Amino acid sequence: MKLLVALLVSTLLVHSLLADGSRRGKEAAAAALGYSNATVYDMSVAKCAGCGALGAWAESLEFLYYHNLVRLARWELPLAWSPRLESYARWWAAQRRGDCALRHSFPEGQFALGENIFWGGVGGAWRPGDAVKDWAAEGVDYSYAANATPVRHEDTEQNGYIWMISF
Repeated sequence: MKLLVALLVSTLLVHSLLADGSRRGKEAAAAALGYSNATVYDMSVAKCAGCGALGAWAESLEFLYYHNLVRLARWELPLAWSPRLESYARWWAAQRRGDCALRHSFPEGQFALGENIFWGGVGGAWRPGDAVKDWAAEGVDYSYAANATPVRHEDTEQNGYIWMISF
């Protein structure tokens, strides 16, 4: 399976290099938005059907793009957007709006889905990419082979977006 994924990604990258001149326009547009990999950006747009069903298409796409960049670095399949999970996440965020408690929406040990939490601090203009970059920075303590983090980092978000079985 990993070989197939590697072949697919290699094919996408080669295809992007061989694409016509209109590709340059897409690359410029992606770069202007802060996206460094136009191929992953295009793939994320394609997998963003239903993205921002609640009116936040650009933020949804930004989350998806940065998640897929991190997954690509581990040769994992890209994620597609789930309007159902978006709705659930927005509901849970609304539950926490009053107390700002950073906790998962289900009891510890009963994780039914990958759920990441980000605290950006006060006064920042935080973007979805900032959250994903922060989670990715925890990767230094992540064991990909074991799909786990050390016990001292049991609250890490690394597992949530790079699970080997998620896509």
